[in-house]
Amino acid sequence: QVQLVESGGGLVQAGGSLRLSCAASGRTFSYYAMGWFRQAPGKEREFVAAISWSGGNTVYANSMKGRFTISKDNAKNTVYLQMNSLKFEDTAVYYCAADPTSNRYYSGSPYSHEYEHWGQGTQVTVSS
Repeated sequence: QVQLVESGGGLVQAGGSLRLSCAASGRTFSYYAMGWFRQAPGKEREFVAAISWSGGNTVYANSMKGRFTISKDNAKNTVYLQMNSLKFEDTAVYYCAADPTSNRYYSGSPYSHEYEHWGQGTQVTVSS
């Protein structure tokens, strides 16, 4: 079992930046691809980015490419999401998720149903 705790959300003006963190505990010696998703009020959960256990492979939603960067520190069991040039429409609850895999280079899926473990989410609010 893996426990995920997100932090770093908050209120930021449009054009600003935030860095989200996701700390993992529990069965962290297994391979997990890690993903970030978000959900705005009244909308479905949306894929943001994912990263392989190795950290060398990443995948992004098209609308986040160039603005968001996913990274990880295996020594700290933590995944990060650096968000720059934030827009009002980035306002959402951001969730991190873990997808168990036997492949340390697997970059992760954009489909939420493939993730087994989820954090409680952190609110990001971008003021226009």
